[in-house]
Amino acid sequence: MKIYVKFLLVSLGLFGIFMLSGCSKEPAAVLTKSGLNPADFQTDSTALYVLRNSQGMEVCITNYGGRIVSVMVPDKQDSLRDVVLGFDNVASYYPENNKSDFGASIGRYANRIDHGRFTLGDSTYQLTINNGPHSLHGGTTGWQYKVYKANQIDSTKLELTLVSPDGDNGYPGTVTAKVVYTLTEDNAIDIQMSATTDKPTIVNMTNHAYFNLNGDPNVPITNNLLYINAKQYTPVDSTFMTLGNIDLVAGTPFDFNTATEIGARINDDNEQLHNGNGYDHNWVLSTNQAIDQLAASVVSPITGIKLEVFTDQPGLQVYVGNFLDGTVTGKHGIAYQQRTALCLEPQVYPDSPNKKDLAGWYDPTVTPDKPYSHHLIYKFSVEK
Repeated sequence: MKIYVKFLLVSLGLFGIFMLSGCSKEPAAVLTKSGLNPADFQTDSTALYVLRNSQGMEVCITNYGGRIVSVMVPDKQDSLRDVVLGFDNVASYYPENNKSDFGASIGRYANRIDHGRFTLGDSTYQLTINNGPHSLHGGTTGWQYKVYKANQIDSTKLELTLVSPDGDNGYPGTVTAKVVYTLTEDNAIDIQMSATTDKPTIVNMTNHAYFNLNGDPNVPITNNLLYINAKQYTPVDSTFMTLGNIDLVAGTPFDFNTATEIGARINDDNEQLHNGNGYDHNWVLSTNQAIDQLAASVVSPITGIKLEVFTDQPGLQVYVGNFLDGTVTGKHGIAYQQRTALCLEPQVYPDSPNKKDLAGWYDPTVTPDKPYSHHLIYKFSVEK
């Protein structure tokens, strides 16, 4: 009898352990340094890819739109800060939930094309209209809403590839585009963009990260010191369309040849500021398209985090979150208010397909014999 009771108690004990283990929760998810759960980006075709270097910097990217989701860099106290805006799950990037460009690899043509029309050879093409009367960032379903094929080469490099078919949003030619993100040991995000086509088309790729170097989207970036290596810019009309002329920045609120607070003159009584609802303009860079020449820099006086931009493109679109209005809730439940981010988008000038014959403008035509390439570097450091 004693043996039976002992056997019964042992059996019940083992059964209890089995039941407890069977009812236990799944192991806790391993979060990124920025607090993202990779499972929230996992679908049949998308994922979250994490790049890390030996300096402790971390960059998270999703292949949905080729988007930079988070960037963790050290501040002057050696604390890591997330310095870009975005969402903490892939579904929030879908256009039916939020029509946003947060962190995206933009294509086929970054910025605006006048009334979505352009002529190439003997043919005129009509693009989809998605920004007032114009086509913006590739049209209604630009590449920011496409799934790139991802290949994580190693812990510091991610290769993304996208095939855009002939007729995509009205654009001619089948284009194969590639974006390679590399996190370097000197805390730079090195971005190599390229594209080939099977017939003449136009291509203008860029990155659309929304930077907040204060490391807190609750704090506007108007206190950040901005430098732009440019003596000229391209004015716009009230629909944000470039006029075709290239004007000097000297004596205007657009002169950032000396580092100046973004908010210092943003509310000046200036027609271009009214037209852009603040800064939302293309600067004509004085870098001669040399990748080793500083195009722009911005630094937060709060965190000491500094961002330097290098590019081999002729223009730099600067946008300071003028249309963020608190209706979009991003990572960690923070509502993104006006001017809580800065976009620095190197590119060919807006509407160049229709202005390529004007003095100082560039031809964005790509052919089978003339592929597209763009080298962009976002380099981070600290001013203590």
